[in-house]
Amino acid sequence: MTRARQPSPQTAAVLRALAADPAQWRYGYELGQEVGLKAGSLYPILIRLSDRGLLEASWEADPPQGRPPRHLYRLTAAGLEMASALAPAATPAATPAPRVRPEPRGAW
Repeated sequence: MTRARQPSPQTAAVLRALAADPAQWRYGYELGQEVGLKAGSLYPILIRLSDRGLLEASWEADPPQGRPPRHLYRLTAAGLEMASALAPAATPAATPAPRVRPEPRGAW
């Protein structure tokens, strides 16, 4: 039995970023910068989305000399459908709002 759950706010942010131009191949580093996620959070999301058939993943064909090829990602038709089903207003931002500390009170 498969459960249909809402994606995490971080996953939703990645899907929305990729859906902005679904035909364009994107680098992980570039996506991380755009959505405010570090590699330790971003790459597991990309791998999971790829494993579920929501992303295509490919290696860079012609990397500049002296640099290894990078992984590229873009949405599949199923990924685009999922991204369009996400309501931007219903999903919070990928990064939480900073906490506001209360003003310290004196002992009196």
